[in-house]
Amino acid sequence: MTHSTFKISKMDCPSEEQIVRMALDGVDGVNSVQFDPGERTVSVFHVTDEKAVYEKLRSLDLGTTLLSSSEGEPMSAQDHGTERRILLKVLIINLSFFFVNLITGFIAGSMGLIADGLDMLADSLVFALALFAVGGTVARKKNVAKASGYFQLVLATIGIVEVIRRFLGFGEVPEYKLMIIISSLALIGNAVSIYILSKARREEAHMQAGYIFLSNDVVINFGVILAGIFVYFTVSKYPDLIIGSLIFLVVARGAFRILRLSR
Repeated sequence: MTHSTFKISKMDCPSEEQIVRMALDGVDGVNSVQFDPGERTVSVFHVTDEKAVYEKLRSLDLGTTLLSSSEGEPMSAQDHGTERRILLKVLIINLSFFFVNLITGFIAGSMGLIADGLDMLADSLVFALALFAVGGTVARKKNVAKASGYFQLVLATIGIVEVIRRFLGFGEVPEYKLMIIISSLALIGNAVSIYILSKARREEAHMQAGYIFLSNDVVINFGVILAGIFVYFTVSKYPDLIIGSLIFLVVARGAFRILRLSR
């Protein structure tokens, strides 16, 4: 078994990880793929020539460089089982807070809360995609990715349209207390998820990807909390609309990346 390590300079979130994973699903002789998003590298265990793997990765236009190639063995089946259980816990936390943020977002009239909930749904879809596609065919993985991408894109588009409508004068000043309280709870949920992932070994690919993704979510949670504070001091809906716009754009960007991998 050959262990080849590639630098993927543009791999900065789980969407790119899934792009790489699906691309390598179509390469004969690839046994296992492991990621290190912190270093932006991917380890490929294969019996085929590394040139075939390199050419497939290079075609993704994500900035691929071959770092090393030597003998090695992939992660064991037991390690993969541990990985799945941890990912499932994080998936449940994110999906739960999606519903909490969405419902309270409508109650509070806050686009920031709704967008934060949508971002947590996007996280859930990425984690669910990784779990559901395990052991399946390439065609099934691509169909799941395509459905997830379109769903995210539709929701992000609806959110952006609603933000524009409110910028034009519709909608009231959101309830800042709910914004701050719910975003603080979501922050705690993301912190718990990060703690769960941190118990996994550093070399476990999905654990590191999820850790980075959730760390970005913590920044978003702080953004909504800060927007709630500005709503309180300014008695204006604009801080909420600005943070909501930024989050919806991030989700839309992720949706386009997921759709790219499903082609």
